[in-house]
Amino acid sequence: MNFFVTQHIVIHSLKIDGISNSSVCQIGSAGIIKPVSKLYNTGGFTEPAPQLGPLPTTGSEEFVPLIPLVSPSRLR
Repeated sequence: MNFFVTQHIVIHSLKIDGISNSSVCQIGSAGIIKPVSKLYNTGGFTEPAPQLGPLPTTGSEEFVPLIPLVSPSRLR
């Protein structure tokens, strides 16, 4: 038995709160989804990563990213 689906999807906003190695986000119809999760040591590491030190803090409750972020440029 064959199903033919014609669809029109408009997404104005999509918020994803979390993602992991085996996350699947499906919009619309799919016959079969075969999720695959593979973990590779692409850096050739041979020992565990060092322990995380103390997190950076400020005098206020301001969020401090662990990775330095660049301010977005203005649109012209």
